Formats: sequence, C-alpha cells, structure tokens
Amino acid sequence: MAPPNDRMSPEERRAGASLASIFALRMLGLFLILPVFSVYAKTLPGGDNLALVGFALGAYGLTQAFFQIPYGIASDIFGRKPVIVVGLLVFAVGSFVAAWAPDMTWIIVGRVLQGMGAISAAVTALAADLTREEHRTKVMAMIGSSIGLVFALSLVGAPILYGWIGMAGLFIMTGALALAAIILLLKAVPPAPPPLGHEKLPLRQVVFDPDLIRLNVGIFVLHMVQMAMFVVLPHALVNHGGLEAAAHWKVYLPAVLLSFAIMVPAIIAAERKDKMRPIFLAAIALLVVVQSGLLLYSASLWALALWLVLFFVAFNVLEATLPSLVSRTAPPSAKGAALGVYNTTQALGLFVGGAAGGYIAQNFGDNAVFAACTGLVLVWLVVANSMNFPQRRVTAAATQTALPIDNK
Repeated sequence: MAPPNDRMSPEERRAGASLASIFALRMLGLFLILPVFSVYAKTLPGGDNLALVGFALGAYGLTQAFFQIPYGIASDIFGRKPVIVVGLLVFAVGSFVAAWAPDMTWIIVGRVLQGMGAISAAVTALAADLTREEHRTKVMAMIGSSIGLVFALSLVGAPILYGWIGMAGLFIMTGALALAAIILLLKAVPPAPPPLGHEKLPLRQVVFDPDLIRLNVGIFVLHMVQMAMFVVLPHALVNHGGLEAAAHWKVYLPAVLLSFAIMVPAIIAAERKDKMRPIFLAAIALLVVVQSGLLLYSASLWALALWLVLFFVAFNVLEATLPSLVSRTAPPSAKGAALGVYNTTQALGLFVGGAAGGYIAQNFGDNAVFAACTGLVLVWLVVANSMNFPQRRVTAAATQTALPIDNK
C-alpha cells in the first residue's frame, strides 16, 4: 500500500472531480457547436460568406486570448471562485445571444461574449491551490481528460442533437450548462484559499521568467500543431482511410479512450516516482514520431488510427503536465497571472495553428503541414531539454500549500 501522504485526500479528489466537471460542462457546449456550425450558418443572412463563418468560429479564441491574463490577475486579487462565477455568467450571456441571433453579425457578437468568459486560468489556479504538488499533475490530467472525452462525445452527439433541437437549442444548452457549472462550483468545490487583495504582484517576473517562457512556448506549439494537424487529418481519413466524415467519431472516440488508459500510468510515474522530466520529454518526442509518421505513412485507416492514439497519449500527458509545471514554477502570489499568460499563449496557438495549417495545406499540400509540425515539435524538444524542472517538495512543505485540505 502507498503511504497515506502519497494518496490524494478526499478533498483533493473532490476538487479534481468537480473542477474537471466544470471544465467539461463548459467545453461540451462549445464542442457540440463545432461539427454542425458551418451547416447551420448557410441558413442565416451572411452565412454564405466563408470569411464571416470562419471569424465567428475563431472569435471565441481571439477574445479568450485577450481576457485570460486579466481574469488570472483578478483571481489572484479578488479570489478564484468570484472570478470564475463572473466568467461563466458572461459565457452564458454570450450563448443566449447566439441562440437569439438573427444573422451572422449577432452570432459573432455572441461568440465574442462567450470568449470573454475566460475562466481557464482561474480554474487551473484553483486546482493548484487545492492540491499538493505530488498530486497536482493527476488533477490537471483529470481536467485535461475531461476535455478530451467531451470532445470525442461531441463528435457523436452533435449531429443527433442538432437534428432534435437545432442550433438555437444547442446554444441554449451551452448557456444552461455554464449556469449548471456555477452551481457545481459553489456547492461541490472545496473552499478556496483567501485572495491576496491588492498586494503588488510580480507580473514582470511571470512574463520574463525563462522557465515559464519555455512552458508557454510549449503550450503554444502543442495547440498550434493540434489545430494544424486537424485541418488536414479529416481529409486524410476520407481520402486514405475510406471513412466518411459522419463516421469519423468511430476513430476519434476509441483513440481518445485508449489513450487515457496508456496515459494514466505515465502520469502516476511522473508524480509518484518523481519522473517528470523524462516523461515530459518523452511525450514531446512521441509527438515528433506522430508527425513524422503522418508525413511518411498515412495511407491506410489502421495507420491513421495508430497515429491518432499515439497523438492523444502525448497530447494528454502534456496537457496535464504543462499547467502543473507552470503552477510550481510561478511565484505563489502570481499563480493566476502566470496561468493567465499560459492560457493566452494556448489560445494564440489554436488561432495561429488553424490559420497557418489552412494556408500551408492550400499552397503546399497536406504533407507540408505534417512536415512543418515535425519541425516545430523538434524545436520545442530542444527548448524543453534546457528547462529547469521544479523539484518535488517534501511532503510536509507540500501539505501546507494544500488549502484548506489539512486544516479541517
């Protein structure tokens, strides 16, 4: 049996499960819209303008990028839970505006408002507040896994729900899920540590810290590669795998579920056996293998399925370890600000990846996208190899950081 201090406490498990559920409720609403939005847009005035349709989808990511840092800083000053509540309310208002929208212009307004509810930094900072360092990556993995799972489920459920309740119904469901997440936050998440008030925050230290810069480069590259890859991968599944678009979930869902089973032992080893550095670098190296494999051999459905499983393994490990490393590296008084910068670079990576992936595919072909992704991840591997990984603190010290877990 593991020593008592090596196990997650009931409060840590509750914090992880409830915060992962909040993320899942919010992201499910967003993901349900993506597979069917372009079909719905054609029924609206202005929906035949592909530039407007693309901007409506991308507007969420752009406003997320602008608001992550202010929300993160506000959560350091005023407390995590009040900031999360405000963000979820703004997101819900944007969802209801989009449900009412009579044309593409108002859809864009709704999407902008949704993006202004940028709670990712505050939620991940709260997760870090409520867990000891030796369990933090597990909680981040729970959050990251919930996002991956609802993404896969949305690919299955979106066409069915769209047929039942339409796009307006999907937007209303998105707003209702955000309001449900507020109830979950207030009722299920353990009490948060007190806010710092208007204490001066070392923002310059957050922005220019070399190791935080390396971590921010990492999340930018990871999500840029993800978006660029998925610009061309659906075409490969159709052209090389012989799988119609409506059946792509038959590959995505098993790949995501299988990757979770492979990821869990890696996360446990990273935390329990203090193997963060080798596992982190191995996950980046696996991304290089995946992109190289897609470049050199993606001519069958089985090959594409293999690369997808390995991609999700690497992606989920990195999605869990990156925010955990940011929370350990950042100054305690600016944890929210550091995660705000981190989430901003994540959103920018999504935006740039989609735009760059489309441009490269349009002008140079699908293989050029995989070649560019391979090169980017190789650069990241070199950058990450020079990073100073924070050492795991002794249990007694770590226990003191887990508020209010051991003070009851």
